[in-house]
Amino acid sequence: MASMTDRAAGQDPRRLSRCVCNTLRMVTRAVTQLYDDALRPSGLRATQFSILATIAGKDEANLKQLEDALVIDQTTLTRSLTLLERDGLVERAPHPDGRIKPMRLTAKGRRALEIARPLWAQAQQKVLREIGTKAWADAQRRLTHLLHVAVEKRRLGGGRRRARPSRALSS
Repeated sequence: MASMTDRAAGQDPRRLSRCVCNTLRMVTRAVTQLYDDALRPSGLRATQFSILATIAGKDEANLKQLEDALVIDQTTLTRSLTLLERDGLVERAPHPDGRIKPMRLTAKGRRALEIARPLWAQAQQKVLREIGTKAWADAQRRLTHLLHVAVEKRRLGGGRRRARPSRALSS
């Protein structure tokens, strides 16, 4: 799996950043690129695949359900859904409460997902062969814990706050 690690910002994969955030982002980018490459014949990117698969699993899903399921911010999700809608892969479903905007797959979206699923499975198997299913299960357990800690800390911290530029940056 050299191609995956080679892409990690040109760094030696044995010398990842000491920063948890930076390391996770580097690994995520490299793995996302691997899945994007595998999904290319379907016309979908890994992020689009995740959104479509989540909607398909629920038949339809509103923004809040998708935000929670994918742990994604509203701005990024809305941008992605707008593109998926533009491409005819998802559509808005009617809802009696106009504030709720459920999305569902179109026939084109279901076809794209059918094409993408085996490609995703190939990428998944490639990664699991490289790291091993036991190692992945352990990593998944640890990452699940980290996810819960981060989500809970953010929730208790008052949610979203707009970052203010540091004085050091404005000097």
